[in-house]
Amino acid sequence: MSNAQTDLVQQSADDIDVDAELKRFEAVGAILIQQALDHGASQVEVGVSKDIGLSVQVRNQDVETLEYNRDNSFGLTVYFGHKKGIATTSDLSPDALKATVEAACNIARFTEEDPCSGLAEKALMATEPRDLKLDKPMGITAEKAKQLALECEAAGLAASDKISQSEGASFSSHRNIRYYANSHGFSAGTPSTRHSLSCVLIAQDSQGMQRDYWYSLSRDAALLETPQIIGEKAAQRTASRLGGKKITTRKAPVLMTPEISRGLLSNLCSAIQGSNIYRKSSFLLDSVGQTIFPEFVQVEEKPFIETGLASTWFDNEGMATKEQFLIENGALKTYLLNSYAARRLNLPPTGHAGGVHNLQIKPSAGSFEALVQQMQTGLIVTEVMGHGINLVTGDYSRGASGFWVENGEVQHFVEEITIAGNLKDMFANLVATGSDLDHRSSMLTGSWLLEEMTIAGN
Repeated sequence: MSNAQTDLVQQSADDIDVDAELKRFEAVGAILIQQALDHGASQVEVGVSKDIGLSVQVRNQDVETLEYNRDNSFGLTVYFGHKKGIATTSDLSPDALKATVEAACNIARFTEEDPCSGLAEKALMATEPRDLKLDKPMGITAEKAKQLALECEAAGLAASDKISQSEGASFSSHRNIRYYANSHGFSAGTPSTRHSLSCVLIAQDSQGMQRDYWYSLSRDAALLETPQIIGEKAAQRTASRLGGKKITTRKAPVLMTPEISRGLLSNLCSAIQGSNIYRKSSFLLDSVGQTIFPEFVQVEEKPFIETGLASTWFDNEGMATKEQFLIENGALKTYLLNSYAARRLNLPPTGHAGGVHNLQIKPSAGSFEALVQQMQTGLIVTEVMGHGINLVTGDYSRGASGFWVENGEVQHFVEEITIAGNLKDMFANLVATGSDLDHRSSMLTGSWLLEEMTIAGN
């Protein structure tokens, strides 16, 4: 191994002076903003993202890939009245910064006026910084990362004699600095970390092969599941897919696991996103104040959760975030509006530039096992495939696999089926939400029991 390789193995993946970097970004941001104003811009904003990280992939107890990255990007947006220009740079030399400003200003001068473009209102800028404990560096080196991935894969391969081979295990650790400033005087940056460990396995029997996986994800590496647990869960999930049987086309209750349920929450967010509303490309047009879920459903946005995967005290326009209900007692309370969408709709912005900030749906029922008993007969969906969602109509059709249940007991694995319905009906006919919350996402939900869907099989 060369000296350079040895240094890489020993170097921490989060080796970065956050305070020094934030000061540098603030200084460069101030230069860009002032130069743009000097060129005649009426409003200016700067966004910065710096990422440093390490990823390792192992397979059959050998290292396949080892990646160490440092990415740095400045984005500059200028407004000349309602004309907008954007330019980016990763070179922070004085000449490069000057060229970036000139490029953005030249673009803006030749674009069409858009009366809705511009910064969010100055009065809406966030003014109360919060330490949300998002930065949890673990001092990981390539050697440590490799060992975690190897342990995870070994645990999976040893967990069941039905596991025939591995498609690999991987560990990644990334540290990011996000900075935003604008000509209103707003300037703030947030460091954060994200760590993950995963394992993918293959099981085999006389009917063929099956593949499945498990992973753990957290801002704090101390909260990751152990390599042993991840490997064993991957093995159990993979082996459980053996012995599958076909089912005939029918209508039946469907129980979606948390990984699939959060996809439905994501569909909800897409349907109420401002850009889809002003383009009239959503099945939830004119739905604020209307009941779209059963009364027991509460979906709350909680941007101030410590170590939360989407926690923040300011959005991508510098606006203050806030705790709020998206769904309260089954009724839609708000659309998701950045300042541009708000102006298009003549509504106040909601602090959602960049998306939602930690959604939580309140459980209405007990454990996953309790939901299986409540369903009695139906389909547990553990995987969906394809992109069969029409946000204009709400039509939903996805390839799927899972487990068939009768009399509250899992009977066998099912694959090569399609589940279909309409999101509006699926939301309205939600029977229960489980307490089996999956913390590996910024959309915190348990399983969803739906009254009925069409299942296309043989």
